[in-house]
Amino acid sequence: DITQLQLGQKLELECHTDKSHGASWILRDSSGTLHFIAFISSVSRATFEGGQRTSPRFEASKDNTIYRLAVKSFTPLDEGSYFCVMNLNQMLHFSPGQRAFLPVITTTVASSTPGSTTQRGITEDPNLTTPVPEGRMQEDLNFFCHIFIWVPLAGACLLLLIALVITIVLCQQTRRRRCRCKR
Repeated sequence: DITQLQLGQKLELECHTDKSHGASWILRDSSGTLHFIAFISSVSRATFEGGQRTSPRFEASKDNTIYRLAVKSFTPLDEGSYFCVMNLNQMLHFSPGQRAFLPVITTTVASSTPGSTTQRGITEDPNLTTPVPEGRMQEDLNFFCHIFIWVPLAGACLLLLIALVITIVLCQQTRRRRCRCKR
């Protein structure tokens, strides 16, 4: 369900899965930086940033195959997209981002009408089927494109460069040995 957030309000997020292998919660802030929040093990033990068992800002729990995260008192520092991440068979699985923003109130002053206010900012349930604005969807797709395409490509290029350097070094050593023989 869509919820309007207020400053200091408790925000509760859920990640529904069909597995019980443990899950992590990650926040992608408005600048695009990723922040680890918590890992919840398959036996319901939560570990927060820095290996701590508790957090002053967050609560994490597990109920069967539902992994929960609660922001105790929502502030501007907590704004962004929240992701549930699971490691299954050596593959990372990301939930759809659950966006959470405080409403922005703007006032427009006109000479004949009083100021009006508008609000933005909602949280999204991952099972909700409302359309995502095109720009935001494209931004999320670009982010995952960078992770799943460019990172492996950069790693493959690095491996090829290392193989090339090793080949050149070995060929140089072989040539020196042949050149030392006198005719």
